[in-house]
Amino acid sequence: MKLTGLCGVYKRLFPFLAYNITFSYNARTHELKRELFRNVASFASSDGTLRLLEIGCGSGANFRFYPGGCTVTCTDPNPHFSSFLRRSMADNTHLTYEEFMVVSGENMEEVQGESVDVVVCTLVLCSVRDVREVLQEVRRILRPGGAFFFLEHVVSDPSSWTYFFQQVLEPVWYYLGDGCMITRATWKDLEAAGFSELHLKQVEAPGVTSLIRPHIMGFSIK
Repeated sequence: MKLTGLCGVYKRLFPFLAYNITFSYNARTHELKRELFRNVASFASSDGTLRLLEIGCGSGANFRFYPGGCTVTCTDPNPHFSSFLRRSMADNTHLTYEEFMVVSGENMEEVQGESVDVVVCTLVLCSVRDVREVLQEVRRILRPGGAFFFLEHVVSDPSSWTYFFQQVLEPVWYYLGDGCMITRATWKDLEAAGFSELHLKQVEAPGVTSLIRPHIMGFSIK
């Protein structure tokens, strides 16, 4: 795909596919996301403002779950999400949008250290180059007492058939999913990241293919 230039074409096509998949995924995981984000507002700064940064925002699937009045900075390494992102912004006027930054989660040097109250990352750590580097950046930009919210699909139990098929099908899934890996034990990286608190639970996402049904969700506090 790289030699023929198809990777570049798919980078442009993937945002369109992701935008349309968002509607069905949000419908199936609506209750999970409501539970995940229910206490985001409690991490507002002492002056009442809430500065939120989303890593790998994609087409803005999470905007509807954020509390009104918060200021959102969006980041994604794929610039072709911008047109779909603007649609979601227009549909979620309860938020204030600061900017869209085309950066990777491993290198957000444009974001000042300890300048963000909340960082959000959903269905992103499966496709980053280095999960631990991303989590280091999250800790750097979060203010003391700030929180990192996550919802990620993870590898299944090694004794299951799901685990077997994840191992077999990951090379194909990787290309179709724009770098998505289905065999990551992301909870281990979160446990080793050095947050002062980690609130994590394992869940089964309803209505999605069995290959990505095992999920982890929760939040960490700096």
